[in-house]
Amino acid sequence: MDKYITGAVIRRLREKKNMTQEELAGKVFVSSKAVSKWETGQGFPDISLIEPIAKALDISVIELLSGEDIRNLNRSSNMSRGKFYVCPVCGNVIQASGEAVVSCCGITLPPLEAEVPDEDHVISKEIIEDEYYVTVGHPMTKDHYISFLAAVSDQGVQFVKLYPEGACEARFKISCVRKFYAYCNRHGLYELKN
Repeated sequence: MDKYITGAVIRRLREKKNMTQEELAGKVFVSSKAVSKWETGQGFPDISLIEPIAKALDISVIELLSGEDIRNLNRSSNMSRGKFYVCPVCGNVIQASGEAVVSCCGITLPPLEAEVPDEDHVISKEIIEDEYYVTVGHPMTKDHYISFLAAVSDQGVQFVKLYPEGACEARFKISCVRKFYAYCNRHGLYELKN
């Protein structure tokens, strides 16, 4: 754990819930004096209280530790509004239908922000029979490569993992594709709208 909960975070989240110090104290079985000490920086909650505090504040433990209240606003699960997360340690790729708190290898991952492809990351597509053939004119060396290509529609994500020194190409079913993504391990996520 690279971060520990602060009193300012507890206070902000408690006030956001319109909860008094006494009410929070009652939910986690401590005195209101203890909550006051946490919020004024005179002490920290015991590690065994982190989960009960998160539950009382109606957020996840990760949200409590990060100090952010993250809610997925994409309730209809429109996949074209999804987010990609990539672990810089192991390369794990996680796709979510909206905002989420995602961690891997002990790190909380930020959602990737897609950019318009530059001249070094041009995403090309052509139709071959009933598929899109997608390529990126990018070197695929051991140290610098396109890690994955994805095609996203309202109903789902088609995902192809790529490997260093391999071909930078993929085929995707045409069915309602709205966006194509390419992820460069050095420069980030690029998006091409269909």
